[in-house]
Amino acid sequence: MKTLINTRIVAIALVAALTVAFTTPVLANTTGENPQPVELKYLGQYKNQPVFELSFKSTEDADFTVIIRDDQDNIVYKDFIKSGTTSKKYMLNTEELGDIPVNFEITSRKTDKTVVYKVNKNTRTVEDVVVNQIK
Repeated sequence: MKTLINTRIVAIALVAALTVAFTTPVLANTTGENPQPVELKYLGQYKNQPVFELSFKSTEDADFTVIIRDDQDNIVYKDFIKSGTTSKKYMLNTEELGDIPVNFEITSRKTDKTVVYKVNKNTRTVEDVVVNQIK
């Protein structure tokens, strides 16, 4: 009985040691400048129009230019964001745009770096049929 318990303890210790030994930690690169000072999120729909939130990670000395372009590079909307703003919401008018893709171009006026987000809308119909046995 004592040898059975000892072999279980040794086996558990061996599995734990091998699990820890072959894992590689993933470390974030904290050196240098953050390449993306903004983040674009899809919030959902309001009155059947898509709503997006543009979040700014750095608010000090960060003036931005936001340009929304359609698929033919026509400017749909242009906005200038002053420093101190943490987020801004945008609602796209899909009656005018339809289902064409749009690009959000966010340019920092200080560093002159541009981040581009492409927004595509895919519509599809899904039909699920479920058969259950009652008795």
